[in-house]
Amino acid sequence: MSSCPQCGSKVDHAAATCPACGAHVHFQHVPHPRIAERAQHPPFRARDLLPHQRAIERFNTSLALKITGAVGTMWCAYVFAGLALVSLPEALHGGTGPTVSWIAQTFLQLVLLSIIIVGQKVQGAASDKRSLETYKDAEAVLHEAMQIQAHLEAQDKAINELLGEMRRARQGNAPASA
Repeated sequence: MSSCPQCGSKVDHAAATCPACGAHVHFQHVPHPRIAERAQHPPFRARDLLPHQRAIERFNTSLALKITGAVGTMWCAYVFAGLALVSLPEALHGGTGPTVSWIAQTFLQLVLLSIIIVGQKVQGAASDKRSLETYKDAEAVLHEAMQIQAHLEAQDKAINELLGEMRRARQGNAPASA
């Protein structure tokens, strides 16, 4: 339901005329349901998606986040590189096979693990920032659209008032019927 631009009465969105005053209704704005839904829910954050039900789920999630935070640092990558270098001399003495195996299984897996996590944290933070900016942009666009809608409603009201005046003027100047 919306209201008549001339008298303010409630008008069904499919109606062509106002049931109270008979004014012609050219357009009735029907807001999208997402507008009301969006107003009740701000954008999601990572912590909103964490489990909150059982204590064991909260503990496991907390522990996983702490371990990921510790492993996902460049300092951890340096420690892993140092740890991997301890076994390098033995791999070199073993020949090509053990050296390639050391590079693939020890060095790359240990060091790249931390570096990849650091990169993902940076990319995730950038993605979160872009998402928040997109949400703010969508809010601004919605606000502008609502301002346009209010402007159009004011114009409709003014046009309907002018049309009413023109009808009254025509009726006042109409020739008397015999």
